Amino acid sequence: MSKRGELVRFYNCYILRDSKIIKEDLWLRDGKIENPEQIFYVEQLEPCRNIDCKNALIAPGFIDIQINGGCGIDFSYDCENVENGIGIVAKELLAHGVTSFCPTMITSCKEKYAKILPRIKKSQGGKHGATVLGVHLEGPFISLAKKGAHLGEYIRNPDKGIESIKEVYGSLDNVVLVTLAPELPGGTEAIRGLTNMGIKVALGHSTASLAESEEAVRNGANLITHLFNAMLPFHHRDPGLVGLLASTTKGQVYYGIISDGIHTHPAALRIACRTNPKGLILVSDAIAAQGLRDGQYRIGPQAITVQDGRAYVTGTNTLCGSTTALDGCVLTFKKSIDCSLEYALEVASLHPAEALGIDDRKGKLNYGYDADLVFLNLETLKVQSTWIAGECVYAKS
Repeated sequence: MSKRGELVRFYNCYILRDSKIIKEDLWLRDGKIENPEQIFYVEQLEPCRNIDCKNALIAPGFIDIQINGGCGIDFSYDCENVENGIGIVAKELLAHGVTSFCPTMITSCKEKYAKILPRIKKSQGGKHGATVLGVHLEGPFISLAKKGAHLGEYIRNPDKGIESIKEVYGSLDNVVLVTLAPELPGGTEAIRGLTNMGIKVALGHSTASLAESEEAVRNGANLITHLFNAMLPFHHRDPGLVGLLASTTKGQVYYGIISDGIHTHPAALRIACRTNPKGLILVSDAIAAQGLRDGQYRIGPQAITVQDGRAYVTGTNTLCGSTTALDGCVLTFKKSIDCSLEYALEVASLHPAEALGIDDRKGKLNYGYDADLVFLNLETLKVQSTWIAGECVYAKS
């Protein structure tokens, strides 16, 4: 562990900064990225440690804003071992270059929210695991017609706006993001209420028209949950939620994409990226089966079956999350659309930070930012090590 005030210099490395990969040293102190000019010319200090990176690429740590679980653990199911489950998944994420994440709960009953939500607390990451930014609540305020893997009996309308939200969820202290369908009765009022509380709103599992979607954005929503999945397909007379990618509404609309080679065809990835490149965010949407073999698992109240790495609601052909971690999604994404390496890394780091409004401290390697880093092999993009607040929290043996 670094001592307070200890100055660390990484050399013989490439770094991602300002959408460019450059060969330059990286300086850290007290968990932050330092300006070498300040060190050389003002403080006139020498580094306490010099670390040879052996031509590794240093990028901002990945940020996963939609992940349902992993390692056999589902965040929406086990009420009795919440903290332990979060800790196990948070630790596993370090091997995938993920330094921050939003544990995601899908549509559940009120009793589940009451028991689980207060126990998923925002927390600083370290060797114990990735930083918990806060909970992403996906449902139950969604369209029954586009429920996907969500259990219909728990789906609700936010007909009393923010009061309906509070009534179902209870405390919102640990929540940073809510996915809902804007066309539902009370949807606009709920979006406005959540936004006023500083909680981000994503639109998803929805039959909303483009007009309804744009009204939601005007009232504070700034995200779309897993684009193309669980929403009306694009239609030229009313493109629905997908139309937000080319909408003239004020402000950037971000959209999650599951780039696991299963949920989204490469051509669809290319269409989205070319239409709205600044808004694209890679999400894993990983489930309990992530990293494990085929078999029987759960997502919330639903039983799921994984066959050949594909997860389905048991007995159906309904996809229900991914078994691929975020670093795998980055590799698949880059291969699918043949984009620049810089862009493939930013859609898993900078863009999610921007969408959550934390890009003043995360998602970049700018001076003064949190030293949350992933070291990658420049040729293969495989994770070599992961760093949180300037400390090495994972290293591939």
